[in-house]
Amino acid sequence: MAIVTTPEKACAVNPLKMSQPIGAAFAFLGLRGAMPLLHGSQGCTSFGLTLFVRHFREAVPLQTTAMSEVATVLGGYENVEKAILNIYNRTKPEIIGICSTGVTETNGDDVDAYIKLICQKHPQLAKFPLVYVSTPDFKDGFQNGWEKTVTRIVEVLVEAPAIEAERDAARVNVLPGCHLTPGDLDELRTILEDFGLKPLFLPDLAGSLDGHIPDEFTPTTIGGIGVDEVASMGRAGWTIAIGAQMRRAAEAMQAKTGVPFRLFERLCGLIPNDEFVAFLSEISGRSVPSKYRRQRGQLADAMLDAHFHIGGRRLAIGAEPDLLFDVASMLQEMGAQVTAAVSTTQSPVLERVKANEVLIGDLEDLEELAKARACDLLITHSHGRQAAARLNIPFYRAGFPMFDRIGAGHQRSVGYRGTRDLIFDIANLVIADREENQQPTPDTWRSPRPAYRSRPPQLY
Repeated sequence: MAIVTTPEKACAVNPLKMSQPIGAAFAFLGLRGAMPLLHGSQGCTSFGLTLFVRHFREAVPLQTTAMSEVATVLGGYENVEKAILNIYNRTKPEIIGICSTGVTETNGDDVDAYIKLICQKHPQLAKFPLVYVSTPDFKDGFQNGWEKTVTRIVEVLVEAPAIEAERDAARVNVLPGCHLTPGDLDELRTILEDFGLKPLFLPDLAGSLDGHIPDEFTPTTIGGIGVDEVASMGRAGWTIAIGAQMRRAAEAMQAKTGVPFRLFERLCGLIPNDEFVAFLSEISGRSVPSKYRRQRGQLADAMLDAHFHIGGRRLAIGAEPDLLFDVASMLQEMGAQVTAAVSTTQSPVLERVKANEVLIGDLEDLEELAKARACDLLITHSHGRQAAARLNIPFYRAGFPMFDRIGAGHQRSVGYRGTRDLIFDIANLVIADREENQQPTPDTWRSPRPAYRSRPPQLY
């Protein structure tokens, strides 16, 4: 059981965490026809937009209320009103998601009151979904912004069924954490459908940020779950929440609609997927398809093959809490030692990481711990590449942002296949590093050319 500590540094020297408003906007990007709107300065939005575009290599819709110094002091009502009307009239979205930032939270803008006044003043907006989430970037982190936004969407948009008979036992709500990629959601959708279930993902990044090219350009998100589908989630038989961050949203769903939920804190590893598949078999009433029995055998074989290379490795990992817990736990089960762990924000799962300590810190803390504890494998997002180069150890990119490699949205770590692929990727990284750093001994490079190289081979 790890002890969670916080350093007493005056500032983050090499930041690990992404801000809370970016996490909130990320959640809104999983809704069809959505336009996330950051209530703050243009710089806040442009920074987040740059991260999204570099990570997914796609056009990402994101707008701002463009607060100036004067507007910040006097209040942002007019900026919010103009932004909402411009977006509504020009881009024709299905929903506008409004996220606060540090500057407007510090000033104390009452955005909920602003929205009520705007809807009263403009009747065409009376029934239009405007969802506001308070996400100051001077506290919490990326994962918290996602968590708050999904919970708020459930509270505002989901409708309770009028009668119990409206429930469909085959329908399943899936609330994925921000640590899951569009590729992970595609894998989960396939697994659920193979059990005869009909899943609805909230948010559904696999529909909006999976890298497909639309037939026509649209200024809003090009896929994802629709507002009408969100409203119907109260008629599902079960809710599956993935990641500890989604407990709050699942509880809100249950409180509003009566839909029971099951929380899976991990879906990377052999035992977590055994539990997941067993649960799907239970709620669907179907036996486990033979393909998953075979995939389980492939994962077990992959673990046997790779443990020679991963076992004994001293791991340094920096990530959002749920991603850190998921990946670190799987590698620890493979025989790796979690000797340096740094996360971005507090979470109950951090105490269960099998390490002596988990530090709430930055990449400078991670690098110093990795150096002091002689780590020989580093896992974090792309901003950790310089630290890995200085430490001269293998570096596996995981999390957000990942801007120096392509295919980040299709990385997969859930299910038997996703876990198997992750194990292979890390093991091959270790093997490649060993081969790259292996220097020939003097006896090797001074030895004469073998005799069979100097004469034709004999045929027998």
